[in-house]
Amino acid sequence: MTARPSALLDDLDTALLALAPIRRRILTALAEPASAAGLAEQLDMPRQKIGYHLRALEGAGLVQPAGERRKRGFTERLFVAARDHVLDPALMQAPSDPGAVEAQDRHAADHLISTASTIVRDVARMRQDAAAEGARLLTLTVEADLTFATPADFDAFTDEVSAAVAALARKYSAPRGRRYRLTAAAHPAVARSTPTRN
Repeated sequence: MTARPSALLDDLDTALLALAPIRRRILTALAEPASAAGLAEQLDMPRQKIGYHLRALEGAGLVQPAGERRKRGFTERLFVAARDHVLDPALMQAPSDPGAVEAQDRHAADHLISTASTIVRDVARMRQDAAAEGARLLTLTVEADLTFATPADFDAFTDEVSAAVAALARKYSAPRGRRYRLTAAAHPAVARSTPTRN
């Protein structure tokens, strides 16, 4: 089976192209490799119309060739869509001063949003590059649920985590090797509804 890539939508034109209703239907249908003729039949749309949209999606890097097959004496090109599409958060943000972000208070929600946006963009790009090279992108995600009885407990936890991370950073500071960025973040948990049993 053809490996499905991932796509970072990091410019507005590509994002709008991917979000158009007809093209969303085509991208969804291309979870498995298919030809223009097969898509036309599956989506009940004219073959010429499918071909037009496929060319636009291929040009934007949102679908890629997935081989060929012979059918009724003709050779059909197969296409497959990206496994997922990651919208670069920077497309929705006003330009900011990087120096101002660095100077923000560590408890500022704006700073957390900016940092999270950078992580989404950078990791999505590195994952694309790794996939193109046939390599695996090594990452780490640590998650935990916490409950603070008072704001003072939150402040104390923040100080302890900062000290622990600083100590680990000093321990794992080899003069050579692959450099990593560790980001620790905490925010109020979102209430999740519990499914009801019939």
